[in-house]
Amino acid sequence: MDLHTEEKTEDYLFKIVMVGDSAVGKSNLLARFARNEFYPNSKSTIGVEFQTQKMEINGKEVKAQIWDTAGQERFRAVTSAYYRGAVGALLVYDITRHQTFESIGRWLNELHTHSDMNVVAILVGNKSDLKDAREVTTAEGKALAKAQGMFFIETSALDSSNVAIAFETVVREIFSILSRKVMQSQEMKSGWIANGKTVVLEADGNEQGADEQYKKGVCCSS
Repeated sequence: MDLHTEEKTEDYLFKIVMVGDSAVGKSNLLARFARNEFYPNSKSTIGVEFQTQKMEINGKEVKAQIWDTAGQERFRAVTSAYYRGAVGALLVYDITRHQTFESIGRWLNELHTHSDMNVVAILVGNKSDLKDAREVTTAEGKALAKAQGMFFIETSALDSSNVAIAFETVVREIFSILSRKVMQSQEMKSGWIANGKTVVLEADGNEQGADEQYKKGVCCSS
């Protein structure tokens, strides 16, 4: 993109990571959101892949650079570096496999260890279309999200339920935090990095308390 072209408006670029155990559906969630595609026989991600999606918020063009990280143990050392600079995260589990839900605490610890700030996080219970095979209740997901100060949603990459909402919730919350920071400091200090017309959000804390964030962000599938 030529940021020096006169007709271009101000850009915002947010790095968002997707984490969770292998085969919870991270890649299919991203494929559904980015390209409206679904791959029933998709293979496990090797290393890290990413897609960039554009959104318009309050008249501003926002680009979300979404990184799909491998959930397999042998890739953990490789992918940990990609947490750095992330300002948003989707922590994904499979509602039909309770073990993947139990792993969320470990993924949260890894995220907090390797990221540069308290990222805007949403807990995502994927595969909500598999109601008969459910092992994790919606109430369990809500309770964990509340305890950790995260947003919460249940999705289905297969039928696309709530997929766009999950990503857009994170992006809009990051933009909201950025907007408040810009209003507080036109000089964009304290880690907000300006580069030409592109603003890359890379640092600062999450200003909302867990209860307030939970009340704003909780939603779940029908």
